[in-house]
Amino acid sequence: MSQLLQIHPQNPQPRLVRQVGDILRAGGVIACPTDSCYALGCGMAEPGALERIRRLRNVEDDHNFTLLCRDLSELSTYAKVDNAAYRALRAHTPGPYTFILNATREVPRRLQHAKRKTIGLRVPETPMVSALLMELGEPMMSVTLFLAGETLPPVDSEEIYERLGRDVDVVIGAGDCGFDPTSVIDLTGPDYTVLRRGRGDVSAFDSR
Repeated sequence: MSQLLQIHPQNPQPRLVRQVGDILRAGGVIACPTDSCYALGCGMAEPGALERIRRLRNVEDDHNFTLLCRDLSELSTYAKVDNAAYRALRAHTPGPYTFILNATREVPRRLQHAKRKTIGLRVPETPMVSALLMELGEPMMSVTLFLAGETLPPVDSEEIYERLGRDVDVVIGAGDCGFDPTSVIDLTGPDYTVLRRGRGDVSAFDSR
């Protein structure tokens, strides 16, 4: 049965964080507020949960997902990062940015871009999400939550629970996260490319 859990955004209750972690480890799907907007999330090693999210979002098999990482060190485990990219990442993490990087062998093939072998990664700065990632001990796979027929992600946990309660295992309420998505920056080439302008200053990438 689906649950609506109210978790404090700045001082998350350890008991509730463990509860969500157990659900994710059991193959569950959650709706979770981040430092940009609500996202659907599941464990990185849960192909069944991934398929549930694809059906819920009505996206194709080649849709890009993002790995939420605890810190820059964990991000570097799943992406190939040269010195220049590392400096850019260090200056912008944690924060509302998604970085496209070449994937390492640690990333399951089903999560990589089918042709380019890249992966989107980010380090969110929300304490609640950080606590959940620490509980998991590994990245969480995520994708922006859009409700059917709408162009902006929802911001109200009770509305999400009312509309998606049968499709997800947990909806987390943790304050208003807004509806602006992350800025997406491709760091795979010598010239960085801003693929989407969302939250976060991207002027440092425009100048390259």
